[in-house]
Amino acid sequence: MEKNTEFVEKLVHINRITKVVKGGRRFGFSALVVVGNQNGKIGVAHAKAKQVPDAIKKANELARRNLIQIPLKDGRTIHHDVFAKDGAGIVKLRTADKGTSIKAGGPIRAVCEVLGIKDINAKSMGTANPHNVIRACMKALSKQKSPKNISLLRNKKISEIVRKRG
Repeated sequence: MEKNTEFVEKLVHINRITKVVKGGRRFGFSALVVVGNQNGKIGVAHAKAKQVPDAIKKANELARRNLIQIPLKDGRTIHHDVFAKDGAGIVKLRTADKGTSIKAGGPIRAVCEVLGIKDINAKSMGTANPHNVIRACMKALSKQKSPKNISLLRNKKISEIVRKRG
């Protein structure tokens, strides 16, 4: 169980659910959680339970089961600008120079922190609903292509694909 200690867990949103029954109201809670190893692996999950800690625990376990790998440039930012939409959630992620830090709000910031991104500019448009924003963000991040992957697909050298600066 040493593997589990390396992951960072972040609670993004908690919601109270009410079910009206004959005797009154029954309350439940749902938790939206992101889990990552701050080195390119990330998982997102949503879970429900009667108590808040149980909902968070369930979501953490689900997120750890659904981890995906995202390629990072120099371990600090994304390789290229990307745009994605999911439901009403629209997200625009842009690469940033060293020292920029995370310029993103709410759910996107949580995703970037657990993923290990240190420099990024992000904009969330359309909705403030954390579920849609996170899904759009994950969709955008999964569109990322590293120069290594592109060079393998095109049967070229990485130096032929990466633009020279200067």
